[in-house]
Amino acid sequence: MTNDHSENPSSRTECVGAAIRIPGIANLHSHAFQRAMAGLAERQTHPEDSFWTWRETMYRFAARMTPESTYAVAAQLYAEMLEAGYTRVCEFHYVHHQPDGRPYADPAAMSRALIAAARDTGIRLTLLPVLYMAGGFDGRALSQRQRRFGHDVEAFLRLLDGLESERDEGLRLGCAFHSLRAVPEVAMRETLAALPSDFPLHIHISEQIGEIQDSLAIRGARPVQWLLDHFDIDRRWTLVHATHLTAEETRGIAASGATVAICPTTEANLGDGLFPLRDYLAAGGAWGIGSDSHISVSPVEELRWLEYGQRLVSHHRNIVVGASSSVGETLLQGVHASAAQATGFGACGDDYLRLDDEAPAFAGAGDSDRIDRWIFSGNRPLVRDVFVAGRQVVAGGCHRDRDAIATRYRQALQALLDDA
Repeated sequence: MTNDHSENPSSRTECVGAAIRIPGIANLHSHAFQRAMAGLAERQTHPEDSFWTWRETMYRFAARMTPESTYAVAAQLYAEMLEAGYTRVCEFHYVHHQPDGRPYADPAAMSRALIAAARDTGIRLTLLPVLYMAGGFDGRALSQRQRRFGHDVEAFLRLLDGLESERDEGLRLGCAFHSLRAVPEVAMRETLAALPSDFPLHIHISEQIGEIQDSLAIRGARPVQWLLDHFDIDRRWTLVHATHLTAEETRGIAASGATVAICPTTEANLGDGLFPLRDYLAAGGAWGIGSDSHISVSPVEELRWLEYGQRLVSHHRNIVVGASSSVGETLLQGVHASAAQATGFGACGDDYLRLDDEAPAFAGAGDSDRIDRWIFSGNRPLVRDVFVAGRQVVAGGCHRDRDAIATRYRQALQALLDDA
Protein backbone atom coordinates (compact mmCIF):
# COMPACT_ATOMS: atom_id res chain seq x y z
CA MET A 1 0.00 0.00 0.00
CA THR A 2 1.31 3.46 -0.82
CA ASN A 3 0.58 6.97 0.40
CA ASP A 4 1.34 9.90 -1.87
CA HIS A 5 1.61 12.43 0.97
CA SER A 6 5.29 13.24 1.35
CA GLU A 7 7.01 12.79 4.65
CA ASN A 8 8.13 15.94 6.44
CA PRO A 9 11.82 15.81 7.43
CA SER A 10 10.85 16.45 11.07
CA SER A 11 8.70 13.28 11.05
CA ARG A 12 11.55 10.83 10.70
CA THR A 13 12.38 8.27 13.34
CA GLU A 14 16.02 8.48 14.40
CA CYS A 15 18.24 5.84 15.98
CA VAL A 16 21.22 7.52 17.61
CA GLY A 17 23.44 4.89 19.15
CA ALA A 18 21.09 2.76 21.23
CA ALA A 19 18.56 5.58 21.75
CA ILE A 20 15.30 5.57 19.77
CA ARG A 21 13.88 9.04 19.15
CA ILE A 22 10.45 9.33 17.51
CA PRO A 23 8.51 12.51 16.61
CA GLY A 24 5.58 13.19 18.90
CA ILE A 25 2.30 11.64 17.78
CA ALA A 26 -0.90 13.61 17.13
CA ASN A 27 -4.18 12.40 18.60
CA LEU A 28 -6.75 13.66 16.09
CA HIS A 29 -9.96 12.92 18.01
CA SER A 30 -10.73 13.23 21.71
CA HIS A 31 -13.79 13.60 23.94
CA ALA A 32 -11.92 14.16 27.20
CA PHE A 33 -14.82 13.67 29.62
CA GLN A 34 -15.43 10.16 28.32
CA ARG A 35 -12.16 8.97 29.88
CA ALA A 36 -13.98 8.99 33.21
CA MET A 37 -16.59 6.47 31.97
CA ALA A 38 -14.11 4.05 30.36
CA GLY A 39 -15.08 0.52 31.41
CA LEU A 40 -18.47 1.60 32.76
CA ALA A 41 -20.52 0.71 29.67
CA GLU A 42 -19.51 -2.93 29.30
CA ARG A 43 -22.62 -4.59 30.73
CA GLN A 44 -25.36 -5.66 28.36
CA THR A 45 -28.39 -3.39 28.45
CA HIS A 46 -30.08 -4.82 25.35
CA PRO A 47 -29.59 -8.00 23.29
CA GLU A 48 -28.60 -5.77 20.36
CA ASP A 49 -26.38 -3.28 22.19
CA SER A 50 -24.71 -0.82 19.83
CA PHE A 51 -23.46 2.74 19.61
CA TRP A 52 -27.02 3.94 20.13
CA THR A 53 -27.46 2.16 23.49
CA TRP A 54 -23.93 3.17 24.57
CA ARG A 55 -24.93 6.76 23.85
CA GLU A 56 -27.53 6.61 26.60
CA THR A 57 -24.80 5.87 29.15
CA MET A 58 -22.68 8.67 27.71
CA TYR A 59 -25.53 11.17 28.02
CA ARG A 60 -26.05 10.29 31.67
CA PHE A 61 -22.36 10.76 32.38
CA ALA A 62 -22.08 14.00 30.40
CA ALA A 63 -24.94 15.44 32.47
CA ARG A 64 -22.78 15.28 35.62
CA MET A 65 -19.70 17.08 34.28
CA THR A 66 -18.76 20.50 35.70
CA PRO A 67 -15.87 22.78 34.76
CA GLU A 68 -14.01 21.52 37.84
CA SER A 69 -14.49 17.82 37.06
CA THR A 70 -13.77 18.46 33.38
CA TYR A 71 -10.42 19.96 34.34
CA ALA A 72 -9.53 17.03 36.61
CA VAL A 73 -10.52 14.37 34.08
CA ALA A 74 -8.85 16.14 31.16
CA ALA A 75 -5.62 16.64 33.11
CA GLN A 76 -5.50 12.93 33.94
CA LEU A 77 -6.21 12.05 30.31
CA TYR A 78 -3.64 14.44 28.88
CA ALA A 79 -0.96 13.21 31.29
CA GLU A 80 -1.74 9.64 30.17
CA MET A 81 -1.54 10.73 26.53
CA LEU A 82 1.88 12.28 27.07
CA GLU A 83 3.15 9.18 28.85
CA ALA A 84 1.96 7.12 25.88
CA GLY A 85 3.67 9.34 23.26
CA TYR A 86 0.90 11.69 22.13
CA THR A 87 2.19 15.28 22.15
CA ARG A 88 -0.81 17.08 20.62
CA VAL A 89 -4.52 16.43 20.78
CA CYS A 90 -7.61 17.61 18.91
CA GLU A 91 -10.36 18.07 21.48
CA PHE A 92 -13.80 17.67 19.88
CA HIS A 93 -15.61 19.57 22.61
CA TYR A 94 -19.40 19.66 22.80
CA VAL A 95 -20.30 19.75 26.53
CA HIS A 96 -20.63 23.55 26.68
CA HIS A 97 -23.42 24.56 29.05
CA GLN A 98 -25.01 23.73 32.38
CA PRO A 99 -27.08 20.52 32.46
CA ASP A 100 -30.33 22.44 31.88
CA GLY A 101 -28.90 24.07 28.77
CA ARG A 102 -28.29 27.52 30.25
CA PRO A 103 -24.83 28.97 29.56
CA TYR A 104 -22.42 29.34 32.45
CA ALA A 105 -21.69 32.90 33.63
CA ASP A 106 -18.64 32.54 31.42
CA PRO A 107 -20.03 30.77 28.34
CA ALA A 108 -16.54 29.39 27.68
CA ALA A 109 -16.10 27.92 31.17
CA MET A 110 -15.93 24.31 29.97
CA SER A 111 -13.57 25.23 27.13
CA ARG A 112 -11.29 27.08 29.52
CA ALA A 113 -11.18 24.03 31.80
CA LEU A 114 -9.79 22.00 28.90
CA ILE A 115 -7.30 24.73 28.00
CA ALA A 116 -6.08 24.86 31.61
CA ALA A 117 -5.67 21.09 31.72
CA ALA A 118 -3.63 21.12 28.53
CA ARG A 119 -1.40 23.96 29.71
CA ASP A 120 -0.83 22.42 33.11
CA THR A 121 0.11 19.03 31.68
CA GLY A 122 2.13 20.39 28.76
CA ILE A 123 0.32 18.85 25.78
CA ARG A 124 -0.41 20.89 22.67
CA LEU A 125 -4.17 21.38 22.30
CA THR A 126 -6.23 22.00 19.19
CA LEU A 127 -9.53 23.03 20.74
CA LEU A 128 -12.48 22.30 18.47
CA PRO A 129 -15.68 23.74 19.94
CA VAL A 130 -18.58 21.82 18.44
CA LEU A 131 -21.62 23.29 16.75
CA TYR A 132 -24.57 21.07 17.69
CA MET A 133 -28.06 22.27 16.75
CA ALA A 134 -30.47 19.46 15.88
CA GLY A 135 -31.39 15.98 17.06
CA GLY A 136 -31.48 14.37 13.62
CA PHE A 137 -31.49 14.84 9.85
CA ASP A 138 -35.16 15.81 10.07
CA GLY A 139 -34.22 18.93 12.08
CA ARG A 140 -35.91 17.85 15.31
CA ALA A 141 -35.11 19.89 18.42
CA LEU A 142 -32.36 18.74 20.75
CA SER A 143 -33.52 16.35 23.45
CA GLN A 144 -33.32 17.34 27.08
CA ARG A 145 -30.06 15.37 27.43
CA GLN A 146 -28.55 17.21 24.47
CA ARG A 147 -29.47 20.71 25.57
CA ARG A 148 -26.12 21.44 27.20
CA PHE A 149 -24.45 20.77 23.86
CA GLY A 150 -26.46 23.24 21.77
CA HIS A 151 -25.78 26.64 20.22
CA ASP A 152 -27.30 28.74 17.51
CA VAL A 153 -24.80 30.05 14.98
CA GLU A 154 -24.56 33.53 16.49
CA ALA A 155 -23.82 32.23 19.99
CA PHE A 156 -21.36 29.69 18.62
CA LEU A 157 -19.39 32.35 16.76
CA ARG A 158 -19.32 34.47 19.94
CA LEU A 159 -17.84 31.50 21.77
CA LEU A 160 -15.08 31.19 19.17
CA ASP A 161 -14.41 34.93 19.27
CA GLY A 162 -14.15 34.84 23.04
CA LEU A 163 -11.52 32.10 22.88
CA GLU A 164 -9.30 33.86 20.33
CA SER A 165 -7.26 35.58 23.04
CA GLU A 166 -6.27 32.18 24.46
CA ARG A 167 -4.17 31.26 21.42
CA ASP A 168 -0.48 30.70 22.12
CA GLU A 169 2.30 28.31 21.13
CA GLY A 170 0.44 25.45 22.81
CA LEU A 171 -3.11 26.20 21.68
CA ARG A 172 -4.76 26.27 18.27
CA LEU A 173 -8.44 26.90 17.67
CA GLY A 174 -10.58 25.19 15.10
CA CYS A 175 -14.22 24.36 14.52
CA ALA A 176 -16.11 21.09 14.65
CA PHE A 177 -19.53 20.33 13.24
CA HIS A 178 -20.88 17.51 15.33
CA SER A 179 -22.33 15.67 12.34
CA LEU A 180 -24.53 16.26 9.33
CA ARG A 181 -27.51 15.07 11.36
CA ALA A 182 -26.83 17.70 14.04
CA VAL A 183 -26.03 20.77 11.90
CA PRO A 184 -28.32 22.00 9.11
CA GLU A 185 -26.73 22.92 5.78
CA VAL A 186 -27.56 26.63 6.07
CA ALA A 187 -25.93 26.81 9.51
CA MET A 188 -22.78 25.11 8.22
CA ARG A 189 -22.51 27.61 5.38
CA GLU A 190 -23.07 30.59 7.66
CA THR A 191 -20.46 29.36 10.12
CA LEU A 192 -17.86 28.58 7.47
CA ALA A 193 -18.28 32.04 5.93
CA ALA A 194 -17.41 33.64 9.28
CA LEU A 195 -14.38 31.52 10.15
CA PRO A 196 -10.71 32.40 9.58
CA SER A 197 -9.26 30.65 6.54
CA ASP A 198 -6.67 28.81 8.64
CA PHE A 199 -9.16 27.09 10.98
CA PRO A 200 -8.99 23.28 11.05
CA LEU A 201 -12.47 21.84 10.41
CA HIS A 202 -13.55 18.50 11.87
CA ILE A 203 -16.79 16.52 11.58
CA HIS A 204 -18.13 13.10 12.64
CA ILE A 205 -19.39 11.31 9.57
CA SER A 206 -20.60 7.88 8.38
CA GLU A 207 -19.79 6.20 11.67
CA GLN A 208 -23.03 4.26 11.91
CA ILE A 209 -25.25 2.36 9.47
CA GLY A 210 -28.30 4.02 11.00
CA GLU A 211 -26.84 7.45 10.22
CA ILE A 212 -26.40 6.48 6.56
CA GLN A 213 -29.94 5.10 6.32
CA ASP A 214 -31.39 8.32 7.77
CA SER A 215 -29.31 10.44 5.40
CA LEU A 216 -30.49 8.43 2.40
CA ALA A 217 -34.11 8.66 3.52
CA ILE A 218 -34.13 12.41 4.15
CA ARG A 219 -31.37 13.86 1.93
CA GLY A 220 -31.31 11.25 -0.78
CA ALA A 221 -27.57 10.71 -0.46
CA ARG A 222 -25.04 9.02 1.77
CA PRO A 223 -23.37 11.43 4.26
CA VAL A 224 -19.87 11.51 2.74
CA GLN A 225 -21.15 11.81 -0.82
CA TRP A 226 -23.55 14.57 0.24
CA LEU A 227 -20.72 16.47 1.96
CA LEU A 228 -18.40 16.16 -1.04
CA ASP A 229 -21.18 17.29 -3.39
CA HIS A 230 -22.29 20.30 -1.33
CA PHE A 231 -19.10 21.71 0.24
CA ASP A 232 -15.56 22.52 -0.86
CA ILE A 233 -13.78 19.79 1.11
CA ASP A 234 -10.02 20.33 1.17
CA ARG A 235 -6.93 19.91 3.37
CA ARG A 236 -8.50 21.93 6.20
CA TRP A 237 -11.03 19.17 6.82
CA THR A 238 -10.74 16.10 9.02
CA LEU A 239 -13.52 13.54 8.63
CA VAL A 240 -13.82 11.54 11.83
CA HIS A 241 -14.51 7.81 11.44
CA ALA A 242 -15.90 7.74 7.86
CA THR A 243 -16.23 4.02 8.56
CA HIS A 244 -18.85 3.05 6.00
CA LEU A 245 -17.85 4.22 2.53
CA THR A 246 -18.55 3.29 -1.05
CA ALA A 247 -15.61 2.99 -3.43
CA GLU A 248 -16.55 6.37 -4.92
CA GLU A 249 -16.64 8.03 -1.50
CA THR A 250 -13.28 6.49 -0.59
CA ARG A 251 -11.66 7.91 -3.72
CA GLY A 252 -13.46 11.23 -3.24
CA ILE A 253 -12.09 11.83 0.24
CA ALA A 254 -8.57 10.89 -0.87
CA ALA A 255 -8.75 13.25 -3.86
CA SER A 256 -10.02 16.13 -1.71
CA GLY A 257 -6.87 16.19 0.45
CA ALA A 258 -8.91 15.87 3.65
CA THR A 259 -7.70 13.69 6.51
CA VAL A 260 -9.67 10.79 7.95
CA ALA A 261 -9.32 10.38 11.73
CA ILE A 262 -9.58 6.65 12.40
CA CYS A 263 -10.22 5.56 15.99
CA PRO A 264 -9.77 1.76 15.96
CA THR A 265 -10.19 0.98 19.66
CA THR A 266 -13.34 3.08 20.04
CA GLU A 267 -14.78 1.88 16.74
CA ALA A 268 -14.21 -1.69 17.90
CA ASN A 269 -15.61 -0.99 21.37
CA LEU A 270 -18.79 0.48 19.90
CA GLY A 271 -19.16 -2.16 17.20
CA ASP A 272 -18.97 0.49 14.47
CA GLY A 273 -17.10 -1.41 11.77
CA LEU A 274 -13.77 -1.25 9.92
CA PHE A 275 -12.58 1.63 7.76
CA PRO A 276 -11.63 0.55 4.18
CA LEU A 277 -7.97 1.38 4.74
CA ARG A 278 -6.42 -0.67 1.94
CA ASP A 279 -8.47 1.03 -0.77
CA TYR A 280 -8.02 4.44 0.83
CA LEU A 281 -4.24 4.13 0.95
CA ALA A 282 -4.19 2.90 -2.63
CA ALA A 283 -5.98 6.14 -3.55
CA GLY A 284 -3.33 8.20 -1.71
CA GLY A 285 -5.56 9.27 1.18
CA ALA A 286 -4.32 11.10 4.28
CA TRP A 287 -5.21 9.64 7.66
CA GLY A 288 -4.43 9.83 11.35
CA ILE A 289 -5.55 8.21 14.59
CA GLY A 290 -7.61 9.28 17.57
CA SER A 291 -8.40 7.72 20.93
CA ASP A 292 -11.94 9.20 20.88
CA SER A 293 -13.75 7.70 23.92
CA HIS A 294 -10.43 6.75 25.58
CA ILE A 295 -11.17 3.16 26.45
CA SER A 296 -7.51 2.98 25.47
CA VAL A 297 -4.97 5.80 25.60
CA SER A 298 -2.22 4.29 23.49
CA PRO A 299 -1.05 5.12 19.97
CA VAL A 300 0.53 1.66 19.90
CA GLU A 301 -2.85 0.00 20.37
CA GLU A 302 -4.57 2.26 17.82
CA LEU A 303 -1.91 1.56 15.20
CA ARG A 304 -1.69 -2.15 15.95
CA TRP A 305 -5.43 -2.65 15.64
CA LEU A 306 -5.60 -0.48 12.58
CA GLU A 307 -3.33 -3.03 10.89
CA TYR A 308 -4.90 -6.07 12.56
CA GLY A 309 -8.40 -5.09 11.42
CA GLN A 310 -7.20 -5.11 7.83
CA ARG A 311 -5.59 -8.52 8.34
CA LEU A 312 -8.84 -9.93 9.68
CA VAL A 313 -10.89 -8.83 6.69
CA SER A 314 -8.27 -9.62 4.02
CA HIS A 315 -6.91 -12.89 5.50
CA HIS A 316 -3.38 -11.65 4.77
CA ARG A 317 -0.56 -10.14 6.83
CA ASN A 318 1.53 -6.96 6.59
CA ILE A 319 -1.10 -4.85 4.87
CA VAL A 320 -0.04 -1.24 5.55
CA VAL A 321 3.28 -0.88 3.76
CA GLY A 322 4.61 1.72 1.35
CA ALA A 323 8.09 3.00 0.58
CA SER A 324 9.22 0.90 3.54
CA SER A 325 8.35 -2.79 3.82
CA SER A 326 8.01 -2.24 7.59
CA VAL A 327 4.39 -2.00 8.74
CA GLY A 328 5.40 -0.09 11.87
CA GLU A 329 7.41 2.51 9.99
CA THR A 330 4.64 2.98 7.42
CA LEU A 331 2.04 3.46 10.15
CA LEU A 332 4.16 6.10 11.88
CA GLN A 333 4.80 7.88 8.58
CA GLY A 334 1.04 8.02 8.01
CA VAL A 335 0.21 9.65 11.32
CA HIS A 336 3.08 12.12 11.02
CA ALA A 337 2.21 13.11 7.45
CA SER A 338 -1.30 14.30 8.36
CA ALA A 339 -0.61 15.85 11.77
CA ALA A 340 0.21 19.39 10.69
CA GLN A 341 -2.89 19.97 8.60
CA ALA A 342 -5.33 18.25 10.98
CA THR A 343 -4.09 20.00 14.13
CA GLY A 344 -3.10 23.39 12.70
CA PHE A 345 0.24 23.29 14.51
CA GLY A 346 2.67 22.79 11.65
CA ALA A 347 5.66 20.47 11.89
CA CYS A 348 6.40 20.71 15.67
CA GLY A 349 9.91 19.35 15.19
CA ASP A 350 10.75 19.97 18.85
CA ASP A 351 8.09 17.50 20.03
CA TYR A 352 9.52 14.03 20.39
CA LEU A 353 9.69 10.93 22.55
CA ARG A 354 12.42 8.51 23.45
CA LEU A 355 11.75 4.83 23.79
CA ASP A 356 13.30 2.78 26.57
CA ASP A 357 16.14 1.20 24.60
CA GLU A 358 17.04 -0.99 27.58
CA ALA A 359 13.63 -2.68 27.68
CA PRO A 360 13.67 -6.46 27.03
CA ALA A 361 11.42 -5.89 24.00
CA PHE A 362 14.38 -4.26 22.24
CA ALA A 363 16.96 -6.92 23.09
CA GLY A 364 19.13 -7.46 20.03
CA ALA A 365 17.10 -4.97 17.98
CA GLY A 366 18.62 -3.29 14.97
CA ASP A 367 17.62 -0.07 13.26
CA SER A 368 15.37 -1.97 10.85
CA ASP A 369 13.08 -3.57 13.42
CA ARG A 370 12.89 -1.25 16.43
CA ILE A 371 9.64 0.44 15.41
CA ASP A 372 7.97 -2.85 14.54
CA ARG A 373 8.98 -4.21 17.93
CA TRP A 374 7.54 -1.16 19.68
CA ILE A 375 4.16 -1.49 17.99
CA PHE A 376 3.82 -5.27 17.70
CA SER A 377 5.73 -6.87 20.57
CA GLY A 378 3.46 -6.50 23.58
CA ASN A 379 1.68 -4.15 25.96
CA ARG A 380 4.37 -2.97 28.36
CA PRO A 381 4.83 0.82 28.10
CA LEU A 382 8.08 1.55 26.27
CA VAL A 383 7.97 5.35 26.13
CA ARG A 384 10.68 6.65 28.46
CA ASP A 385 10.89 10.41 27.91
CA VAL A 386 8.65 12.94 26.16
CA PHE A 387 9.43 16.50 25.12
CA VAL A 388 6.95 19.13 23.94
CA ALA A 389 8.31 22.36 22.47
CA GLY A 390 11.69 21.16 23.69
CA ARG A 391 10.54 20.94 27.32
CA GLN A 392 10.54 17.57 29.08
CA VAL A 393 7.11 16.57 30.39
CA VAL A 394 7.67 12.83 30.89
CA ALA A 395 10.79 11.30 32.46
CA GLY A 396 11.32 7.61 33.08
CA GLY A 397 7.81 6.90 31.80
CA CYS A 398 6.12 9.19 34.34
CA HIS A 399 4.51 12.58 33.80
CA ARG A 400 6.16 15.31 35.86
CA ASP A 401 2.94 15.88 37.91
CA ARG A 402 1.53 12.36 37.79
CA ASP A 403 0.73 11.97 41.50
CA ALA A 404 -1.00 15.32 42.01
CA ILE A 405 -3.02 14.90 38.81
CA ALA A 406 -4.08 11.37 39.80
CA THR A 407 -5.18 12.54 43.24
CA ARG A 408 -7.45 15.22 41.76
CA TYR A 409 -8.80 12.73 39.25
CA ARG A 410 -9.70 10.16 41.94
CA GLN A 411 -11.54 12.81 43.92
CA ALA A 412 -13.42 14.06 40.86
CA LEU A 413 -14.37 10.58 39.68
CA GLN A 414 -15.61 9.57 43.11
CA ALA A 415 -17.82 12.66 43.19
CA LEU A 416 -19.15 11.90 39.70
CA LEU A 417 -19.98 8.32 40.66
CA ASP A 418 -21.52 9.36 43.98
CA ASP A 419 -23.95 11.53 42.01
CA ALA A 420 -25.03 8.59 39.84
